[in-house]
Amino acid sequence: MANLESSLKEAMTIDGAIGVALVDYDSGMALGTLGDNAELDLNVAAAGNTDLVRAKMRTMQMLNLHDNEIEDMLITLTTQYHLIRPLTMPNGRGLFLYLALNRARANMAMARHQLRRLEATLEL
Repeated sequence: MANLESSLKEAMTIDGAIGVALVDYDSGMALGTLGDNAELDLNVAAAGNTDLVRAKMRTMQMLNLHDNEIEDMLITLTTQYHLIRPLTMPNGRGLFLYLALNRARANMAMARHQLRRLEATLEL
Protein backbone atom coordinates (compact mmCIF):
# COMPACT_ATOMS: atom_id res chain seq x y z
CA MET A 1 0.00 0.00 0.00
CA ALA A 2 1.21 3.49 -0.86
CA ASN A 3 0.46 6.77 0.85
CA LEU A 4 -0.87 9.77 -1.07
CA GLU A 5 2.48 11.50 -1.55
CA SER A 6 4.21 8.44 -2.99
CA SER A 7 1.18 7.65 -5.16
CA LEU A 8 1.21 11.15 -6.65
CA LYS A 9 4.96 10.84 -7.28
CA GLU A 10 4.36 7.50 -9.01
CA ALA A 11 1.64 9.04 -11.17
CA MET A 12 4.10 11.69 -12.31
CA THR A 13 6.33 8.91 -13.73
CA ILE A 14 3.62 8.03 -16.27
CA ASP A 15 4.87 9.03 -19.74
CA GLY A 16 3.70 12.54 -20.57
CA ALA A 17 2.43 13.41 -17.07
CA ILE A 18 1.99 17.14 -16.52
CA GLY A 19 0.17 17.02 -13.21
CA VAL A 20 -1.90 14.83 -10.92
CA ALA A 21 -4.38 15.49 -8.14
CA LEU A 22 -6.56 13.59 -5.71
CA VAL A 23 -9.86 15.47 -5.55
CA ASP A 24 -12.90 15.41 -3.28
CA TYR A 25 -15.86 15.82 -5.65
CA ASP A 26 -18.24 16.87 -2.87
CA SER A 27 -16.20 19.99 -2.12
CA GLY A 28 -14.16 20.34 -5.32
CA MET A 29 -10.97 20.64 -3.29
CA ALA A 30 -7.73 18.95 -4.21
CA LEU A 31 -6.49 16.87 -1.27
CA GLY A 32 -3.08 16.55 -2.88
CA THR A 33 -1.42 17.76 -6.07
CA LEU A 34 1.87 17.31 -7.83
CA GLY A 35 3.06 18.74 -11.11
CA ASP A 36 4.02 21.78 -13.11
CA ASN A 37 1.65 24.54 -11.96
CA ALA A 38 3.16 26.91 -14.55
CA GLU A 39 1.62 24.76 -17.29
CA LEU A 40 -1.61 23.82 -15.48
CA ASP A 41 -3.22 25.15 -12.29
CA LEU A 42 -4.19 21.87 -10.63
CA ASN A 43 -6.47 23.50 -8.06
CA VAL A 44 -8.53 25.17 -10.79
CA ALA A 45 -8.58 21.91 -12.76
CA ALA A 46 -9.70 19.99 -9.68
CA ALA A 47 -12.61 22.35 -9.01
CA GLY A 48 -13.67 22.45 -12.66
CA ASN A 49 -13.52 18.70 -13.18
CA THR A 50 -15.62 18.21 -10.05
CA ASP A 51 -18.58 19.65 -11.99
CA LEU A 52 -17.98 17.12 -14.76
CA VAL A 53 -17.88 14.16 -12.36
CA ARG A 54 -21.00 15.33 -10.52
CA ALA A 55 -22.90 15.78 -13.80
CA LYS A 56 -22.00 12.28 -14.98
CA MET A 57 -22.99 10.77 -11.62
CA ARG A 58 -26.38 12.55 -11.81
CA THR A 59 -26.90 11.41 -15.39
CA MET A 60 -26.15 7.81 -14.51
CA GLN A 61 -28.63 8.03 -11.64
CA MET A 62 -31.34 9.46 -13.92
CA LEU A 63 -30.70 6.62 -16.39
CA ASN A 64 -31.00 4.05 -13.58
CA LEU A 65 -27.50 2.76 -14.25
CA HIS A 66 -27.12 1.70 -10.62
CA ASP A 67 -25.20 -1.47 -11.45
CA ASN A 68 -22.48 0.50 -13.26
CA GLU A 69 -19.55 2.54 -12.02
CA ILE A 70 -17.42 5.00 -13.93
CA GLU A 71 -14.00 3.49 -14.59
CA ASP A 72 -12.57 6.67 -16.02
CA MET A 73 -13.39 9.72 -18.08
CA LEU A 74 -11.20 11.07 -20.85
CA ILE A 75 -11.10 14.63 -22.11
CA THR A 76 -9.07 15.03 -25.27
CA LEU A 77 -7.63 18.49 -25.93
CA THR A 78 -5.46 19.60 -28.82
CA THR A 79 -2.23 19.17 -26.85
CA GLN A 80 -3.32 17.34 -23.70
CA TYR A 81 -5.28 14.41 -22.35
CA HIS A 82 -7.12 14.79 -19.06
CA LEU A 83 -7.94 11.50 -17.36
CA ILE A 84 -10.38 11.33 -14.44
CA ARG A 85 -10.71 8.15 -12.39
CA PRO A 86 -13.30 8.05 -9.57
CA LEU A 87 -12.05 5.84 -6.74
CA THR A 88 -14.13 2.72 -6.15
CA MET A 89 -12.62 1.40 -2.94
CA PRO A 90 -14.88 1.87 0.12
CA ASN A 91 -12.67 4.50 1.79
CA GLY A 92 -12.21 6.33 -1.51
CA ARG A 93 -15.87 7.06 -2.28
CA GLY A 94 -16.36 10.71 -3.19
CA LEU A 95 -12.80 11.05 -4.48
CA PHE A 96 -11.24 10.96 -7.92
CA LEU A 97 -7.76 10.91 -9.37
CA TYR A 98 -7.11 13.53 -12.03
CA LEU A 99 -4.16 13.14 -14.39
CA ALA A 100 -3.16 15.63 -17.07
CA LEU A 101 -0.89 14.36 -19.84
CA ASN A 102 1.05 15.88 -22.71
CA ARG A 103 -0.70 14.35 -25.72
CA ALA A 104 2.47 14.09 -27.84
CA ARG A 105 4.30 12.06 -25.17
CA ALA A 106 1.50 10.01 -23.62
CA ASN A 107 0.31 6.50 -24.37
CA MET A 108 -3.34 6.61 -23.28
CA ALA A 109 -3.77 2.84 -22.90
CA MET A 110 -0.70 2.62 -20.67
CA ALA A 111 -1.71 5.71 -18.69
CA ARG A 112 -5.15 4.23 -17.97
CA HIS A 113 -3.55 0.94 -16.93
CA GLN A 114 -1.01 2.63 -14.66
CA LEU A 115 -3.62 4.89 -13.05
CA ARG A 116 -5.86 1.87 -12.36
CA ARG A 117 -2.90 0.05 -10.80
CA LEU A 118 -2.01 3.12 -8.75
CA GLU A 119 -5.56 3.34 -7.43
CA ALA A 120 -5.37 -0.28 -6.26
CA THR A 121 -2.32 0.50 -4.11
CA LEU A 122 -3.42 3.91 -2.80
CA GLU A 123 -3.81 4.02 0.96
CA LEU A 124 -6.09 6.75 2.30
